[in-house]
Amino acid sequence: MTKNIVSKGTLSQPLARSRRRSVSVQDANEEWRQQNIGRLLNNAIKRFESRILQQMSDAGHGDFSLSHITITRNLDIGGTRATEIARRAGITKQSMGELITQLEKDGLIERRPDPDDRRAKIVCFTPAGTKWLDAFRTALQDAESQMEDELGAANLRSLKRALEKYGRAGCPGEHK
Repeated sequence: MTKNIVSKGTLSQPLARSRRRSVSVQDANEEWRQQNIGRLLNNAIKRFESRILQQMSDAGHGDFSLSHITITRNLDIGGTRATEIARRAGITKQSMGELITQLEKDGLIERRPDPDDRRAKIVCFTPAGTKWLDAFRTALQDAESQMEDELGAANLRSLKRALEKYGRAGCPGEHK
């Protein structure tokens, strides 16, 4: 266990560093708000996903949003219960139900009886959904290639490894 206070009231290194970094909210310098990792990741995600949506539109799949992609991203090929898709996506079951209904109307997914529980349904890709998924894979690979062209292959590999490691730890309060 590391102590925050050392002899004669001197701050330990970790606490001293954290206090040095703290910035008053009234500070005119807003760089901390623009350059923090959350904002940078969010900006990168927006750009990456916008590229995917554009390519999907160019391939004739323009009526889909990032919310729809969130479902398909969290839907196993063999099917997944809606409650599990909602948990993975971090959205409510009600919102998930609405999105599933929209994708059903578009013919990309369907609900089938769960063989393990007759009361439950499993959401599955339709044959049209599988074709859509192939187009999504192509768009995703193209977006990653563009990112690799800009960042370099080694940097992209490092970034993917680091994000995978960080994401594997899960969110505070999240049950695995």
